[in-house]
Amino acid sequence: MALSKEKIEELAVRMERLGVREEDLTEKFILGSGKGGQKINKTSSCVYLKHEPTGIEIKCQRDRSREMNRFFARRDLCDRIEEKIYQAKSQKQQEIEKIRRQKRRRSRKQKEKMLANKKHQSAKKELRKNISRD
Repeated sequence: MALSKEKIEELAVRMERLGVREEDLTEKFILGSGKGGQKINKTSSCVYLKHEPTGIEIKCQRDRSREMNRFFARRDLCDRIEEKIYQAKSQKQQEIEKIRRQKRRRSRKQKEKMLANKKHQSAKKELRKNISRD
């Protein structure tokens, strides 16, 4: 998947609007790891970005391509800087927190309350059954 010129220009405009300059970025390429086989383990496709004025560090290895990872790292950096400027949680962060809350175990009191409600519902359903004429 190649990057379109529109996406690259859009990112450049966004970086300019946030005041992020290429001179302020420290960029390193790190040897990849994880899934992807021999190719990913031999090439330095993992991108490390550090924005010197804010001290924000980004490490990105979403794709096997170095250019794609450079794009994703810069986009993530812009997201983080916007989050810092507007002091609002990003939508992605809110989704992560929502999933964490959903996976969290219930407390003993919550579990007891839920089971009591289920017993109450089953008792109501029991009353709805047809009466046998035997």
